[in-house]
Amino acid sequence: MIKSNYSVIGVMSGTSLDGIDLAHIDFEFDNLWTFKINNAETIPYTNFWYTKLSNLINQDLNSLKVIDKDYTIYLSKVINNFIKKFQLTHIHAICSHGHTALHQPDKGLTYQIGNLKQIADLTQQNVVCDFRVQDVELGGQGAPLVPIGDQVLFSEYNFCINLGGFANISFESHNNRIAFDICPVNIVLNYYSKKIGLDFDANGNIASEGQVNLSLLHDLNTLDFYKLEPPKSLGLEWVNSNVIPLIDRYQLQVKDILRTVVEHIAIQINSILKQKPKTSVLVTGGGVYNTFLMNRLKEVSQNEIKIPSKEIIEYKEALIFGLLGVLKLRNDINCLASVTGARRNHSSGKIYLF
Repeated sequence: MIKSNYSVIGVMSGTSLDGIDLAHIDFEFDNLWTFKINNAETIPYTNFWYTKLSNLINQDLNSLKVIDKDYTIYLSKVINNFIKKFQLTHIHAICSHGHTALHQPDKGLTYQIGNLKQIADLTQQNVVCDFRVQDVELGGQGAPLVPIGDQVLFSEYNFCINLGGFANISFESHNNRIAFDICPVNIVLNYYSKKIGLDFDANGNIASEGQVNLSLLHDLNTLDFYKLEPPKSLGLEWVNSNVIPLIDRYQLQVKDILRTVVEHIAIQINSILKQKPKTSVLVTGGGVYNTFLMNRLKEVSQNEIKIPSKEIIEYKEALIFGLLGVLKLRNDINCLASVTGARRNHSSGKIYLF
């Protein structure tokens, strides 16, 4: 008999390198899924791991495999500390995204480190992980994976947007869930904030003091990616080859770069939202704390922008990867072909039993 109650730990590490998000969640299924986040925290990366993860795309496959082993050990320690801190018992599974080292689905490649079988041995827990590989093997983008959670857990919203390293969106269209990456967000904003010695632009204060460079804004808005139809996804490789060189050619002050990029983000997000004006939009992710960005989005959009509780803002992705793991344990669909472009819906991920 398939269970209806699950206690899991969702684990997420995103491209913005803010740290490792962990959430202890109880899920219950009674015709509909409900959840309760019991404990959650973000463990910032050490300087060593921040530097190491920032340079993953410059490593060859053999080097990535070495890093993968070390990262799996590190991630296991972080998870064990979380379990010990909150005195967690009777965990059905750890449901972990890992950290994306390589994502080139057009070449049939995706690689998330921290998903080795060793993680089950080191944590002494059942583990569900490596959710992207199977989808790419089925011809999909392997991303985004969160929309199944939007559909199951947040169906009352017309749009669900996450503002992390990238902005991604999901919504219902003709009885299918559609989702895709919209544009880069914190991955670019933080990159230029670091040029002036800051990890990020708190509240968007620096951007608010800058001026929009209309020529750069035009060039950003006319990048080829924005002409593509979904499914489509973005990665650090694309940013490094298309966005950073474009911005650097203008040799602008950082405040003007940030201001222009904020305007670009607001325009690109609204280009999707305006398809369904005056409808509700759930916005989560670290970008929500960029007050200036959120104000610009509200100013350009005719939609009702909803910001949820702090735990949902910060841990929605960890929550949903917990759900993906639960669905995999049940052999239920957790990856939607309408989202990723795979040949069929499927139940994705690897299960390592302890």
